Amino acid sequence: MTDLLYIIITGAVSLVLGIVIGRLVFSRVHKAEEAKAKESAALIIKEARVNAEEIKRTKILEAKEKFLKLKSEFEEEANRKKNQIIANENKLRQREQNLSKQYEQAKRKEAENDQLKEKLTIQLENLNRKKQEMDKFNEQKVTILEKISNLTAEEAREQLIETLTSEARTKASAQIKDIVEEARLTATKQAKKIVVETIQRTATEHAIENCVSIFNLDSDELKGKIIGREGRNIRALEAATGIEIIVDDTPEAIIISGFDPVRREIARLSLHRLVKDGRIHPARIEEIVAKTRKNIQEEIIEIGERTAIDLGIHGLHPELVKMVGRMRFRSSYGQNLLQHSREVANLCAIMAAELGLNPKQAKRAGLLHDIGKVWPEESEQPHAILGMEMAQKYKEHPNICNAIGAHHDEIEMTTLISPIVQACDAISGARPGARREVMESYIKRLKDLENLALEFDGVEKCYAIQAGRELRVMVDAESVTDEKAGQLSFDISQKIETDMQYPGQIKVTVIREMRSVNYAK
Repeated sequence: MTDLLYIIITGAVSLVLGIVIGRLVFSRVHKAEEAKAKESAALIIKEARVNAEEIKRTKILEAKEKFLKLKSEFEEEANRKKNQIIANENKLRQREQNLSKQYEQAKRKEAENDQLKEKLTIQLENLNRKKQEMDKFNEQKVTILEKISNLTAEEAREQLIETLTSEARTKASAQIKDIVEEARLTATKQAKKIVVETIQRTATEHAIENCVSIFNLDSDELKGKIIGREGRNIRALEAATGIEIIVDDTPEAIIISGFDPVRREIARLSLHRLVKDGRIHPARIEEIVAKTRKNIQEEIIEIGERTAIDLGIHGLHPELVKMVGRMRFRSSYGQNLLQHSREVANLCAIMAAELGLNPKQAKRAGLLHDIGKVWPEESEQPHAILGMEMAQKYKEHPNICNAIGAHHDEIEMTTLISPIVQACDAISGARPGARREVMESYIKRLKDLENLALEFDGVEKCYAIQAGRELRVMVDAESVTDEKAGQLSFDISQKIETDMQYPGQIKVTVIREMRSVNYAK
């Protein structure tokens, strides 16, 4: 029992001691942590104060810099306004001085005017007095004359008027007769003078168009590529363009022969592209020719626009611009139609200016006077009427339409521009070397030859080559058989013999080519 009590007491004492010791240890730990926390807090506060001071110092510096900058800007603005105010004050002071001088001059002139007015008043009074004296003297003179002549002043005046009128009529008749005679003598001379001056002020070179073009090559080796194996390339090119390609011994050159300038240009450009590309074979030739034919249409529009700009003509309808461009590839009696129209336009403008008419309207009429020659469809009407109808369709001025239609006397002239266009057209065509009628008739014969073959069924394309000595006819392979092709060649040759006149003989070649095209997809 005693041991149990002892154990209990000992445990209780130990528990109490443990509690006391734990409290002491906890208290010390708590105090240490509290001291550490206070130390950290003091350190954070110190750092915050340092940062705050640094931020404060930075902001103060920025504020000072901004203040100085604003101050500098304000001073510059103030100085600028001050200088401006000073300049304005100087201007006002100068203006004030000028006004003072002008005011003094005005006062001086006013004083001088007053003096002059007084002098004029005095002179006017003297004149009135003298006039009254003269009137009295004239009355006395008239009275004396009436007594001497036994006529009143009114009767004498009527007799004098009648005598003067008769003399004036006689002199006027003689003068009118002299003026009419002089006008008859000088009218022709003056007209010739205007025409000569107009021609002299328009310098135009004339070059007769021919039917061949020279295509230059870098080397003679290219001739073999253009001819192709067994001549297949050159045959494909001739069939696609309707132009005869002549490859002879001429060094580094090929001759392109054909009467149609458009076809010759298509052939020349196609050859240029093929030689540049290096791939020359029938399929490539047909592709290039098709692209070139499309590009020529775009070039026609560009030529028309450039011509209108060069001549200072604005507001032309796009279709008329296209017609002007087509003139570049047409000729009239060997004279290039566009060059002829440009020359007529310049001549019309100069002549209209000399005669005091509207030069811009005359120039426009001169440029468009031959657009009927490039009408895309065949027509039996004269080209002047076709051109007039086209101009009316595209809302050209009535004066211009009349000038176009009347320049070959197909209709009556109703405006002064019409005879000017007619005269300038004759001037341009009558110059030495300007035209050659043989060329026009030759081209017409070849066109008639092609149109004759195109009238037959199954004919797709037709080209007259070798100066009209050969006619190549391309037919539709589906509608024309081999047997019918032979018959067609015979029929065309017979029709040429009966309907046309030509020198020598014409070879008719009918070409039938069968193509089957499919696409692998």
